[in-house]
Amino acid sequence: MNKKILTLTLLLAVVPGVAMSASVYKWTDKNGVTHFGDRQPTGKKSEKLNVRSGTSSQSASNRQSPQERMDDVQQQQEDETVRQRETAQQEARRKQREANCATARSNLEVIDSKARIRVEENGEQRYLSPEEISEQRRKFEEIATENCGPEKDQAQQ
Repeated sequence: MNKKILTLTLLLAVVPGVAMSASVYKWTDKNGVTHFGDRQPTGKKSEKLNVRSGTSSQSASNRQSPQERMDDVQQQQEDETVRQRETAQQEARRKQREANCATARSNLEVIDSKARIRVEENGEQRYLSPEEISEQRRKFEEIATENCGPEKDQAQQ
């Protein structure tokens, strides 16, 4: 008899603790109806409720469903791809500016050397007149100014 009472007492002491340790989740469906369940729903945000106190767990309310996590990862990958593409475009633009700057400076050195400048037009060669040389100097100075200094914002261009 003593053994039966001890077993029954132990059983009554353990059962409420086991029952209270079960998780209860709360979520709202598309129609705004609130649901409660012992399993976390898939594809929906849910709150894990503390059955003893009646409060929800903050960490569970911030938990994302697997689909939401997958969407976040895909969005981050797309953002990274866009950033890499923009970086590659900026690098190509920088290299092009450097090449334009070097070419313009080289051409200005030739013009400033007071040499006669010969060009080929329609298969025939001719020398540039002093007016044409000054016009070319102006063009190369403009190109050097645009490409040899700091890059302007795209919005200003």
